[in-house]
Amino acid sequence: MDPLLVTSNLPFDEWTSVLGSERLTGALLDCLTHHVHILEMNGESYRLAASKKRQKQTVQTKPIEKEDARPI
Repeated sequence: MDPLLVTSNLPFDEWTSVLGSERLTGALLDCLTHHVHILEMNGESYRLAASKKRQKQTVQTKPIEKEDARPI
């Protein structure tokens, strides 16, 4: 069997809200979790941290415009 990686930001008990059917969700999780390693990551998202850093840099480097600035 080829390796398969599944990621989600939802815990298993909330997958029913996405898949709709409790039986389908149970069957899917049963197949997916048979002989697997589950890695649960808790911490700040790398993408969120990078996005916040980019936003902060953009705000700091944005030129200040004066409303009454006139060309010379």
